[in-house]
Amino acid sequence: MIIEGLVTSLDFSGRLNVAPMGPIVEGDFESIVLRPFQPSTTFDNLSQQRCGVFHVVDEIDVIARAAIGCLDVEPETVPAETVAGRVLVRCCRWFEFQVTAIDTTQQRSVMNCRIVHRGERRPYLGMNRARNAVIEAAILATRIHLIPGEEIQQSFRSLRSAVEKTGNEAEFRAFQILAEYVAQGGSQKA
Repeated sequence: MIIEGLVTSLDFSGRLNVAPMGPIVEGDFESIVLRPFQPSTTFDNLSQQRCGVFHVVDEIDVIARAAIGCLDVEPETVPAETVAGRVLVRCCRWFEFQVTAIDTTQQRSVMNCRIVHRGERRPYLGMNRARNAVIEAAILATRIHLIPGEEIQQSFRSLRSAVEKTGNEAEFRAFQILAEYVAQGGSQKA
């Protein structure tokens, strides 16, 4: 099963990177498989440090902004318990992991990870159709270099309906940020 969330990782200087990612989850989060693209900051950090933190979150705007690289304010974090990493203060659950194996034979790497610590801050609010649509829009926005523009625009038109029918202000804002980014061809940060 794939669970969408956020991965935090650190570079050698301790600089934080926050990236949306949907790892393949094994069992009850005993292990996860991450598939960051090469090259990417997440790939570089996890390859070098061999650890990070996966977060289950319900704040859709952070996922949307992180997807297109425009987190205007770095999320508040605290030190991880067992790995050299950072835990998002406003997450629902977190899973500290160690990278046990890396396959770099394809552009999208495969990183097998063992969960070494987990925690919970608050219950997960859940998703509605609008939040799911924003997740799909965020994934599309990260693929504008891979998918034809008209296909992305068509998908955005379809996703907009779910946001308009079932969303609140947070979902509207997050979707609009992504729509503007895609309309600009991804060349400018929203």
